[in-house]
Amino acid sequence: MSFVGVVRKDLLDVRRSNLIRGIGLLYLAFTVLFFWGTGSSGDPDMYLSLWSMIAIAVLIVPLIALVAAYLSVAGERQSGNLKFLLSYPNSRRDVVLGKLIARSIVVGGAITFAYAVGLALALYYYSDVVIGDFIAFVGLTLLYAVVYVSIAVGLSAATSTRSRAMGGAIGVWFFLNVFWNAFPINPNTIIEFVANRLGTSVSQNLKDLVWSLSPTGAYMNSMQLVFPDSVAKQTGQDAWIDPNAPFYLDGWFMLVILVAWLLVPPLLGYWRFQRADLG
Repeated sequence: MSFVGVVRKDLLDVRRSNLIRGIGLLYLAFTVLFFWGTGSSGDPDMYLSLWSMIAIAVLIVPLIALVAAYLSVAGERQSGNLKFLLSYPNSRRDVVLGKLIARSIVVGGAITFAYAVGLALALYYYSDVVIGDFIAFVGLTLLYAVVYVSIAVGLSAATSTRSRAMGGAIGVWFFLNVFWNAFPINPNTIIEFVANRLGTSVSQNLKDLVWSLSPTGAYMNSMQLVFPDSVAKQTGQDAWIDPNAPFYLDGWFMLVILVAWLLVPPLLGYWRFQRADLG
């Protein structure tokens, strides 16, 4: 057995989870209702509809990913199954990598299926569907989902019990999605407060960068790679079309941020897991 064997076994285990299946079906239901509802009323615009779908994605996608992966390693460790996995010719790296790939496949498959149904409804109801941009939107959403899977797997590898993994997953969701992006007190307000105390100010570009350093901020700003300028104006994303905007607010740099979130948490989790005493 290698990490491929871990992937195969994990896929068999995960597909039996009613909780993961239920959240995946919930995302499918939201997608179907959204495209059916907007498509059957008037003459909807694909880009504006996709922009509205982002609000659903940033709410549900992290939940799907975290629920699917937060027990990936910690659950096996507490139940004793981890010793069984490691009794085969598997390294701890194989376990972490296999779990990451398996959970990404599960989450990515659920999201891809939901958007495949959404695309079918869009082709039926919408007068103009740019399939290439639709696929690009789905691709960025899948990257966003896998980022949260990576965070959850890294967290799970670094913890030893189910309760700690669950607490960590809840904390991650609150910190990265609520505190960073929606809470009245957030990194930007903290930076502004400190700057004011020091008698200086914070530029809007810096505040935009700080907001973009979260997975959700990077995901939303990466959409400038998909949406045309006309939609940027309609949705108030003037920075997307500002020729003087710094490079760190460009769409390609958002991909750099997302890739960093994709790689760093599982590497840190593996580093901690590699040194853990499994008893």
